[in-house]
Amino acid sequence: MKVSDAITSRITTRAFLDKPVPGEVLRQILETAKRAPSGGNLQPWHVWVLGGAEMVRFKAIIKEKMPSQPRGEGTEYQIYPPELKEPYKARRFKCGEDMYATINVPREDKFGRLMNFARNFEFFGAPAAFFFAIDRTMQQGQWADLGMFMQSIMLLAREHGLHTCPQEAWAIWHKTLGEFLAIPPELMLFCGMGIGTMDETHPINALRTERAPLSEFATFVGV
Repeated sequence: MKVSDAITSRITTRAFLDKPVPGEVLRQILETAKRAPSGGNLQPWHVWVLGGAEMVRFKAIIKEKMPSQPRGEGTEYQIYPPELKEPYKARRFKCGEDMYATINVPREDKFGRLMNFARNFEFFGAPAAFFFAIDRTMQQGQWADLGMFMQSIMLLAREHGLHTCPQEAWAIWHKTLGEFLAIPPELMLFCGMGIGTMDETHPINALRTERAPLSEFATFVGV
């Protein structure tokens, strides 16, 4: 698969088939992804891989906690700026509306939307997942490195015929995750990422979010 094909075919997959991903494939993806760019070669990423019986056990723990903690445990960082300005606010709103339209959940159906959001914590049916953390002493440059590492994983997944779902939603369960995965206290959980075979028949996977035209975000100087 060409890199351009991997980029254009990658989507945030929100419905997976119940089809295991071999551990060797997950190891191969990480082994290659470690070549992602890293300023000063700090390689600030830390990753945990979850699957099998341990994933089942972990999902059961979260399911038991959710009725009494529907908003989780809070996050250690702002997933979005508190006062999101335009055009970013409109883009986020449209993304949500377009997604819920694929599964016919109108805006007034608050319960339906809450139930769909809760599917994050089932990994949308993915058979395996990554969790990413970064040392608390790292700064913006190293968070960018972590993002490039994650992008490399998502593109390599496409090479293997797999899809992914990066999930910042997992940040609201950072305490439970830290305990379950034995994440050292000097590391901050960033997010999770489900990985598996996409359910091509599920309507939610028909979503293709819009992208701004080149003229809106690119400035060419001398070229």
